[in-house]
Amino acid sequence: MTVTTSSTSTTGVTGTTAVPGTTGSGAAGVTPAAPTGPAVPAGGGSTTDRTGARTPAAAGEIGDARRLIDDLDERIIGLIRERMEVSDRIQRARIASGGRRVHLAREMEVLRHYGDALGRPGTDLAMTLLELGRGRI
Repeated sequence: MTVTTSSTSTTGVTGTTAVPGTTGSGAAGVTPAAPTGPAVPAGGGSTTDRTGARTPAAAGEIGDARRLIDDLDERIIGLIRERMEVSDRIQRARIASGGRRVHLAREMEVLRHYGDALGRPGTDLAMTLLELGRGRI
């Protein structure tokens, strides 16, 4: 079945989009149509439109900072992958020696360290890192 949905863009242009494989108008499972008009002015929009800034100077600064954040994110992901490999090595050695898969006292040290450095979000981050390194327990 095909459902036709309407959408209005920020420019006020209304269009219809057929969404194959959906049933019933407004029913759960219906995929909303993407806006049919451009979200930015014709001509591709300005840097201020893409950054949310109100001035070109601020838009430039935001763009530069976003590029730095993207670079940092790639480096962080690389470090997390490296941490996962080291954690796997530790876990295999511990199991091979007859130990348990998880060493709870060490995990508590890691949680405390991240919590002390970054507060509650740091503890949450540490939990995620521990899970990535050893899997769910």
